[in-house]
Amino acid sequence: MGGSAQGATGPEPDQIALPNGFQPEGIATGPGPVAFFGSRSTGAIYRADLRTGKGELISKGPGTPSLGLETRGDRLYVAGGKAGDARVVNTENGEVVKSYKLTTKAAFINDVALTKDAAWFSDSTNQQLYRVPLSGDGEVKTLPLTGDIVWGEGFNSNGIEALDGGKSLVLIQSNTGKLFKVDPETGVAKAIGLGGEILTAGDGILLAGRTVYAVQNRLNTVAVIELNDDATEGKIVKKLTDPRFDVPTSVARSGSRLYLPNARFTTTPTPDTPYTAVAVTP
Repeated sequence: MGGSAQGATGPEPDQIALPNGFQPEGIATGPGPVAFFGSRSTGAIYRADLRTGKGELISKGPGTPSLGLETRGDRLYVAGGKAGDARVVNTENGEVVKSYKLTTKAAFINDVALTKDAAWFSDSTNQQLYRVPLSGDGEVKTLPLTGDIVWGEGFNSNGIEALDGGKSLVLIQSNTGKLFKVDPETGVAKAIGLGGEILTAGDGILLAGRTVYAVQNRLNTVAVIELNDDATEGKIVKKLTDPRFDVPTSVARSGSRLYLPNARFTTTPTPDTPYTAVAVTP
């Protein structure tokens, strides 16, 4: 594939150039044909027009990471990584609308999912999720994870998505390669059977109906999983790869395409290191 930015009247580019040295990790798309990328080094936010491939930095960032991202209206919800926090950023001007300290413990706030009334953040270090209300001045609630999930060394909870409008959450655990269905009321996590397969190097996930797209970062692969009606079992029906993948970490959809930022974890970052996001059709 490969490609370069085209004019708005031509084909949409299937590769987006990000700023040199940016070190992308998270991505969110919409509303409309736009994508937002977060820098894991500075927390900067970059907004790109998917019709042209052109973009701009809308926020310089706080000097701490911007990892998992989700948009709703003119709000961008940002997972703050090792800072142990979350931010809400205006998608038009990049201003921080609100910030939340999710925990005072050492943490790695890795990803975020939106339900109708809350943002849910995963923590790769601590065995818990965090619930932040989307409106009002409600307090952050911490939800311990129990059930089938077993904590271990390395990165634990990572990609998270809302299922059935938020009645359940789907969560991937990176170090075990397992997928879980989580009850947001109790924190009980039930393993989703994958027929004996595991999602090695599982990172960001995207849920579309009963289809899960699970990024396997260092494998340069996206596993496509079809869940059964009650999301207790899943089957890997396809694995997407592309020669332009260079350790993608997260995935978002716009139209018929999936967009993935290349984090390039195997490349030593410098201020001049080039970074891209690529589009594939599932």
